[in-house]
Amino acid sequence: MSKKVLITGSGLGALATALRLTTKGYKDITVLEKYHQPGGRLNQLKSDGFTFDMGPSFFSMSYEFKELFEACGMKDPLEYQKLDPLYTVNFSNGKRYNIFTDLDKLAAEFEAVEPHFKTKVEKYLDNARAIFHDTENIVIKQNFDGKLHYLLQLTRVPWKHAPRMFYSMWKDLENSFESNEVKVIFSLVAFFLGATPFETPAVYKLLNYTELQHDGYWNVKGGMYRIVEELVAELHKRGVKFEYNTEVVECITDGKKVTAIRDNKGVEHKADIFVVNADAASFRGKILKRARYTEERLDAMDWTLAPFTIYLGVKGKIEGLNHHNYFLGDNFKEYADDIFKLSVNPDKPYYYVNVSSKSNADCAPEGCENLFILCPVPDLRYKKSWDDAEKLAETIIDDLGKRVGYDIANNIVTKIILSPTEWQNSLNLYRGSGLGLAHGLNQIGGFRPANKDEELSNLYYVGASTTPGTGLPIVVISSRLVTERIVEEA
Repeated sequence: MSKKVLITGSGLGALATALRLTTKGYKDITVLEKYHQPGGRLNQLKSDGFTFDMGPSFFSMSYEFKELFEACGMKDPLEYQKLDPLYTVNFSNGKRYNIFTDLDKLAAEFEAVEPHFKTKVEKYLDNARAIFHDTENIVIKQNFDGKLHYLLQLTRVPWKHAPRMFYSMWKDLENSFESNEVKVIFSLVAFFLGATPFETPAVYKLLNYTELQHDGYWNVKGGMYRIVEELVAELHKRGVKFEYNTEVVECITDGKKVTAIRDNKGVEHKADIFVVNADAASFRGKILKRARYTEERLDAMDWTLAPFTIYLGVKGKIEGLNHHNYFLGDNFKEYADDIFKLSVNPDKPYYYVNVSSKSNADCAPEGCENLFILCPVPDLRYKKSWDDAEKLAETIIDDLGKRVGYDIANNIVTKIILSPTEWQNSLNLYRGSGLGLAHGLNQIGGFRPANKDEELSNLYYVGASTTPGTGLPIVVISSRLVTERIVEEA
């Protein structure tokens, strides 16, 4: 294929799209990246002998990665590690639950708080399974030619699922379980993906099915960044070129097509096809200057929570931590209601802790642990200054140390803090939002910014803020959908 392709951004969506396009015969592909290395949010930090996954630390639907490699004529280069337990949840009252995919083991965890748990969870998951499989090929793995096409597709979804579009995930959990602990734990899939279960539609209970029964959670031996390293290595073999520290600042058009893009160094990059792996909404506003995507209108959209992340290299082995851990308070509803619009640091913050050295010893020096801490916080629309980032970090580290019975603060070898400001500036995340646009009814499917530009015929989008949405396997699906469009329209 003689047409030249230019891809802006080098996140998973960009890398997977480049790989698919080389398989379809496109030989002249260049990837431009603002950051100093590829990966986008799926990135890596190194400090003082410690290695950290910068963003995503596990994934579901592992078969989507296998499909990618198979479709591209590759032997799968990744070694997958299934998580068991999936994660551990720690409440501030000292209660601790290991979340297993084995429902008998899971029932034993909740025996004291949820009578007849196994019967209840089987009923709950049966419904979640039906939602997943009844929508998978109609809504998730589908390109839409506008809102009308999307709405027509929805008519193919069994009507029995319709009511759950109009009440919350939390309401569905209230209808299914009695104990607060079970309801909170099952709603974490929404909360730590950047939304609250009190606003997330009940159809997203399908996420509980994906984690507990469908495919579980996985990481990659050697760390999550192995995904990026293997993709980039293969792309280099296929002749794909990469330029780092290069930010797109202007899109040059003839009114119907993009003719070139200009970078922060004043260089114009010409191509026949352009694929944007930046945020699909903010790119339309910031770069294309679309009236529908002005800053005011972007701010009025629903965005996922921002990440406040801490990366700690710690001396000693911490027995109170597993690979994946959640630390919660006792005021879930109040906390969830407030967290989106706080202008100050959250009081008694909820947070997630990943210790990849538990599974990948090479991530930390001998006798040490690497801790990646994620605290979802308000984006920069609400909390504009993060001059107090160190204070929040100290609060979390102190709380974690007390709850696991280990003096973390006095055993820190290395520490890196990334506030929403750093996430916005380094990776162009709009207002520091961690996962882009949220997934309310007015921002999913055909109501999400499309993966084909509405005005410029050779401009496409891939990634979390276009269709079908956020999450590593979903972004891999996004790469398949946009590649189908490009090939069909070439």
